[in-house]
Amino acid sequence: MSSSRRQSLSLSSSWTGSELASLNLLSPPAVESEGWTKDWKEIFARDLVDSRIVTVDADTSVEEACDILLSEDILCLVVKGQTPDAAASPYLGLFDFSDVNAFLTLAATSHTLLPEDLLEKPRSSEIVSAARAGHVPVHLVSNFSDKNPLETLPHDATIISLLELFSRGTHRALIRSTSANNQFVGIVSDRGLLSWFSSYATKTPTLLSFLSNPLHSLSLPSLNIYSAVVGATATSVVLDAMRLMSEGGVSSVAVIDDDSGSLLSAVSVTDIGKVISSSFMRSSDGGSVFS
Repeated sequence: MSSSRRQSLSLSSSWTGSELASLNLLSPPAVESEGWTKDWKEIFARDLVDSRIVTVDADTSVEEACDILLSEDILCLVVKGQTPDAAASPYLGLFDFSDVNAFLTLAATSHTLLPEDLLEKPRSSEIVSAARAGHVPVHLVSNFSDKNPLETLPHDATIISLLELFSRGTHRALIRSTSANNQFVGIVSDRGLLSWFSSYATKTPTLLSFLSNPLHSLSLPSLNIYSAVVGATATSVVLDAMRLMSEGGVSSVAVIDDDSGSLLSAVSVTDIGKVISSSFMRSSDGGSVFS
């Protein structure tokens, strides 16, 4: 089964106007949707916080940051450091297992890169140089996957604010506290928002009825299994899956049986990150993974 770069399975993708116009999009009755949005405007994003904020200094090594991700049993770290506008936020970015995967993929393939390859990718070049010097600070790898941007919302942001943010492909939002000294109450994830919607739908028959439409009726590009799913065969090696995730811009890949072509399972970037980061990040003598 061949794999291809797919569009991001966020709440919305970067489709063009012509693509959107050709979609068979179902629209709920206006009166009902107005009732839903009225409810959503009264629910604060801060009430959906599903992750605490764990910070690391910008100069913390990638190895140490990975250890913290694992020991704290969280999905994302917040990188703090000097910013152009320190009064607005003390944070530089986020670091998660997608960034770990992108970093390890670069480490595993860096020996194949030509000088001109690195010239085309300045950030990769900077990471490789830092690794060879013996220390890769986590700020260099923050959002290296291009899937983990830092986004913040005010204390009074609502469900509507989260929808607007996540529809652009963002997966997390830091929610500010009421204090004026750059304090945040926590993180809301796209999974947390979807969980809230699932609960809300069970209490809202009109929305539940609308959400009961079959997926195939939507005709969304990301539901075209022949062109949208990124898959690897069961005999593919771990590096194959890592490369597919990094190059395809996805957080998981389907695992396909070599003979029958049937779907066996799926492996996520978090699965790989938790399994290999602690062992692959360090050689037995503490050397760099790029050496």
